[in-house]
Amino acid sequence: MQLTSHRTPASADKGILFPKLECWNALTKMATVAVDVNKKRVLCRISLESLTDKFGSSEGEPMRLLIRHRPAIQEAASRLIENKNYEEDGSVLIRTRDLL
Repeated sequence: MQLTSHRTPASADKGILFPKLECWNALTKMATVAVDVNKKRVLCRISLESLTDKFGSSEGEPMRLLIRHRPAIQEAASRLIENKNYEEDGSVLIRTRDLL
């Protein structure tokens, strides 16, 4: 699993903060972005397939693509969290249709 960190502005208007933490799981081909929701950690996941469908990713650069399009991914994650669209394990799965 590859970990990447960088500075990202927070969108704290609804208690949702995006710390500078994301990782890539090569086995599941999923990126995970950490989100703090009212001081609780939530993991938001997006698949390589969704990254490819929306942003034209290739398997060799999913994290660069995730970082480049992080604002759109954060916006989708915020909407899903605000609408309480959680998976059974408490995470949020961002699908292609969730990305504007």
